Amino acid sequence: MRPARLAMVLTLLTVVACFAAPVLTQDAKIMKLPEPNMTGGMPLMEALSLRQTGREFSDRQLPAQVLSDLLWAAFGVNRPGSGKRTAPSAMNFQEIDIYVALAEGFYRFRPEEHDLEMISGDDIRAMTGSQDFVAGAPVNLVFVADYAMMTRGSAADKDFYSATDTGFISQNVYLYCASEGLATVVRGWVDREALAKAMGLGEDQKIILAQTVGYPKPAEE
Repeated sequence: MRPARLAMVLTLLTVVACFAAPVLTQDAKIMKLPEPNMTGGMPLMEALSLRQTGREFSDRQLPAQVLSDLLWAAFGVNRPGSGKRTAPSAMNFQEIDIYVALAEGFYRFRPEEHDLEMISGDDIRAMTGSQDFVAGAPVNLVFVADYAMMTRGSAADKDFYSATDTGFISQNVYLYCASEGLATVVRGWVDREALAKAMGLGEDQKIILAQTVGYPKPAEE
């Protein structure tokens, strides 16, 4: 094959890989994500200047690479040697789990493996919030504190630190979305009892907030 034609084929394969859906393994319970892209993006000050809340979403699905990068930015492992993350965590408890509600199912993000573990094959996006846009948005994140991971402190301490740590993660999501031209809104209006039941959460797990992410809805001409 001629070098020019080979270069064209390789470029097309790269584009296809970026937009392909994440791949489920043979047991159909683990969704493999592409390796996160840890370079590039918008300069921090520019991302801060564009950070905003959006509540109108296109139904366009996020490409696999974008979903991968989003979750890594939110609370991925950025120091493999120590397992520490992209957001701070009180006493390094790392007590916040990110659950991901997609049209094709409901998953838990596993930062160490950088993949998604299927919890359910049901579409429960509508249960992650009460606003009209939630059910049709491509991605809804649910931030859950696992108090069993917090081995020290009073009940009030655990409430405070888990809420604070969720705030760090949510802001990472906001900045990533600003950099990538995505819309996002963090939400507290959630029927936590009903959602926790649907998610199969234990008594030590507490839903803190939810956050919707997607491409902004095109402006009407």
